[in-house]
Amino acid sequence: MIEMEQIMQTLQQRFGYTAFKPGQAEVIRAVLGGQDTFAILPTGTGKSLCYQLPGYLLAGQIVIVSPLLSLMQDQVAQLHYLGEKRVLALTSALDPGMRRYSLAHFEQYKFIFLSPEMANQEQIRRKLQQLDIALLVVDEAHCISQWGIDFRPDYLALKSLRAAIRPQATLALTATATKRVRADILAKLGLDPEATKQIVHSVDRRNIYLATAEVADEAEKNQRVVALCQQLKQPGIIYFSSRQKAEEIAALLQQKVSPRVAFYHGAMTSQDRFAVQQQFMHGKLAIICATNAFGMGINKADVRFVIHYHLPSSLESYLQEIGRAGRDGQQSVAILLYEARDFQLQANLVTNTLPDAALIKQYFAQPQRFATAAIPEIELLQFYRQHHQSEAAVQQLFAKRRNEKLLALRSMLAFLQTPNCKRQFILNYFTDTTKIVHDATCCNAGQPLDLAALSLIRPATATDTVAVDQNWQERLAALFTN
Repeated sequence: MIEMEQIMQTLQQRFGYTAFKPGQAEVIRAVLGGQDTFAILPTGTGKSLCYQLPGYLLAGQIVIVSPLLSLMQDQVAQLHYLGEKRVLALTSALDPGMRRYSLAHFEQYKFIFLSPEMANQEQIRRKLQQLDIALLVVDEAHCISQWGIDFRPDYLALKSLRAAIRPQATLALTATATKRVRADILAKLGLDPEATKQIVHSVDRRNIYLATAEVADEAEKNQRVVALCQQLKQPGIIYFSSRQKAEEIAALLQQKVSPRVAFYHGAMTSQDRFAVQQQFMHGKLAIICATNAFGMGINKADVRFVIHYHLPSSLESYLQEIGRAGRDGQQSVAILLYEARDFQLQANLVTNTLPDAALIKQYFAQPQRFATAAIPEIELLQFYRQHHQSEAAVQQLFAKRRNEKLLALRSMLAFLQTPNCKRQFILNYFTDTTKIVHDATCCNAGQPLDLAALSLIRPATATDTVAVDQNWQERLAALFTN
């Protein structure tokens, strides 16, 4: 058994810290003891240390399954900064020569990052089976439940991957998971709930003020976004469900607020996305207008605000996205603007992105007709058919998934409509027993959003392109009084 003294020595010598953040030590001791572990730690609390540090105390490789290229790039950069060279991100961005070299020298890498799709490739799986894997890490493990069924079904193959590579221990990490989602993740990874150590810390981020406000229409929403961005301390992120709207509002803010605004979404080239991300991380950009493609790979400590222009699809998504703010512990704010039609727009997205009963029936009746169709819904159905799922099973699967998504969306609506403390509502949703003392720094339930009292007003600078509206405080106070 590795002693705590050795763990603390590694923490200081390798990472330069003298103390752990809440939850880290408990997770690290569990995985060092060879115990399968499921950890829920709040956003911004250094989950990556929970597998990085054990890498220096365990023989064998640390294999990390990660959902996003940007997240892998961030983790690799962190390890390189610490002087660790034995790091590989096995992604589609690798050129063929580098991929061949990496696979030929696979056993020389200590930390191996890869996506679930990459891990499900037969060649990669065979190479992993040849390693002595000390720890299999599933980072952002909520993606198994959130994306596995209807977006990235390769997540469903992680159970067979785990059985094939036989790691000494498995670590699932996330910041958000209800009891139902926790049970789903454990089942999909093939982890025994009784034998797995479950470490659950509060999801609350007390330094993020929670504000919601209803607007009459899109025109008013645009005006409010401009007014907020003129006043709020920077940097900040604005989330959208629409790529087109992210681009439109970025252009509006460049005109009305500052030229240091850019958009970010999945239709951009990987080079363009990386460039925007790096400019934001290094302070060259002040505001990012983004879809949820911009998120898990962003570990910028001083984000002061997150605005939601569109309604998030669930409280899990909302909590993940506002968790980009205030990682330095300083006061920050999350603002959600919504209009009456936003719920139906999100409900339509849920319906339109899942194969309906008629399409499933047509596909299973004549799969050859769809053999060349490059449509996400058809590709999903092809996956399930190739894995020997019957039409009846697939019909049931997607009907259940549709209901789950609509229930999650209704919980989001209930959060908006509650007259009570919004922070307590979130904690209750996640069965978090933390009791909230509701005050002026908590949320805008029954009180206006006072940016000045929160010390979130930024001074006017030479980079501002428009004069500030002198009535901003009255207008914002009226808007954020529930």
